[in-house]
Amino acid sequence: MSTNTTPDGCTHDCSTCGLNCSSKSENEHHDHAQNNDLLAPLNAQSKVKRVIGVVSGKGGVGKSLVTSLLAVTMQKNGRKTAVLDADITGPSIPKAFGVKGPAYATDLGIVPATGKSGIKIMSVNLLMEQEDAPVVWRGPVIAGTVKQFWTDVVWGDVDYMFVDMPPGTGDVPLTVFQSLPLDGIVIVTSPQDLVSMIVGKAVNMAKMMNIPILGIVENYSYMECPHCGEKLSVFGESHIEEVAAKYETLVLAKLPICPNIAALIDAGKVEEAELPEILPAAEIIERQMALV
Repeated sequence: MSTNTTPDGCTHDCSTCGLNCSSKSENEHHDHAQNNDLLAPLNAQSKVKRVIGVVSGKGGVGKSLVTSLLAVTMQKNGRKTAVLDADITGPSIPKAFGVKGPAYATDLGIVPATGKSGIKIMSVNLLMEQEDAPVVWRGPVIAGTVKQFWTDVVWGDVDYMFVDMPPGTGDVPLTVFQSLPLDGIVIVTSPQDLVSMIVGKAVNMAKMMNIPILGIVENYSYMECPHCGEKLSVFGESHIEEVAAKYETLVLAKLPICPNIAALIDAGKVEEAELPEILPAAEIIERQMALV
C-alpha cells in the first residue's frame, strides 16, 4: 500500500514549494541531517554557546568593523566574546584589536590572542611571522585553515563567537556555513544602488544553507556635520528599510561614518570605541539568541 501523500500541484522542488506534505518534511529533515554531518568538531577544551557569522555580498562595506564593534559591545555587556577571523586573505581583525602573533600551541591546541578587554581572537595574521606577508593560498587550503580555527584553537568558555567572513558567496563562506554551527548571520551593507541585489545574494545563500538571518547593518549610512549636526548622505540616500522588508528581515543598525572610530581602529584600540548606534543591534541579537 502506498504511503505517498504528495498533493496535487507538486513541483518536486521542495526549495521553492509553498505546499506542506510528508515528502517536503522528509526532505527538509534530510537536508538538516546532511548539514550536521558536515559540521567540524569543536576543540575539546572549548565551549561556544552562540556562533554568529558576519557576512557581506561584496567587499569594502565595513564588515570587519561591524564584527569588531559587535564583539566589543557584547563584551562590555558582560558576555564572554570571541572573534574568528575567517577572512583569510584580508585579515584586519588583529590590527583593529592591536594584537600580534605569532600565536603558540600547547598539547591542547592553538592558544588564541586576547584583546585588552578579554576578547579572544584568532586570525591567520597571528600565525605569520610578518603581518603584511601575503596569503597566497588556494581555496581548499584557505577553507581548511578556517576549519582548523574551529577545531584546533582552545577557545575556552565563550558566550558569543563572531565569525568575520570573507565577502561574497565562494568557497570559504560555503565552508563556514557547512562546517561551523552558525546560529545566525548578520548582513553588512552600505547605501548604494546595488544594495538590494547584494543583500539578496547573502540572504539566498543563508536560506539555501538553512541559517537564520538576524538582520542587516547598514554601514556608512550618513555623516554628521560637526558644526550643525545635519546628517549628510555621503554615499546616497538609504533604502535599507525597503530592502529589509523585501527580504523579510530586520534593520539592526544604521552606522555613521565616524573619523574617531576609524582612528581608534588604525591605532589598534577598537575596544575603546563608543558608538551608540551599534547598541540596538547587540540588543536585538541578544533577544533573538535568547542566551541564558
